[in-house]
Amino acid sequence: MKWKPTTHRTSGPNEGGGSTTLMRLALGMLRPQRGTVRLFGESLESAPTSTWAGVGALIEMPLAYPELTVRENLRIACLLHGTDPDRVEHSLDAWRLTPVADRRFRRLSLGNRQRVGLAAALQHDPRLIVLDEPSNALDPASVILLRDQLTRRAGEGSAVLVSSHHLDEVARIADRVLLMNAGRLIGELDTTGPDLERAFFERIREDDEHHLRAGEVAR
Repeated sequence: MKWKPTTHRTSGPNEGGGSTTLMRLALGMLRPQRGTVRLFGESLESAPTSTWAGVGALIEMPLAYPELTVRENLRIACLLHGTDPDRVEHSLDAWRLTPVADRRFRRLSLGNRQRVGLAAALQHDPRLIVLDEPSNALDPASVILLRDQLTRRAGEGSAVLVSSHHLDEVARIADRVLLMNAGRLIGELDTTGPDLERAFFERIREDDEHHLRAGEVAR
């Protein structure tokens, strides 16, 4: 699997399919048992800090200091990525977080926490964006905001990898929909198809039946 600039992709979306593990491997959070992972052409083991500064990620849940405010958490994220902290105000406005900017993270609703995580992942304009279920806890208006942000960034040259269970939302923004089942990449879906969910479950069923038959033959 390769993710290139200007290409917007989505992986998933069945529970236990392996997409979160794939993302953890891509970010160096796990080590592969076989194969290699390269980041902008460099192995993860030798990639310098400057290379990692070009990555923005949100895996499973936002990471933030609960006793710090939204503004303080975003400022720390800027410093960690070597980005001008003055970007924080723009990020607050872009993600409609200004009304809660001085509220402690632990006092936020789940939806606002998710938007803080997304703002922190994207405010440094990363070349590679990796998001695991980014629409979790978001209200419809925030989902539209997320969609617009990702579409714009993909158009500007960022490579975007998203794992999502929401196939209707996936079809709106993805250039490619990659299917994973039991840790294996099993194919792609046509985003222009009339019934994406039906096609998805049919592919998963076929894959499960194939491996069940293979197991019976092996016995």
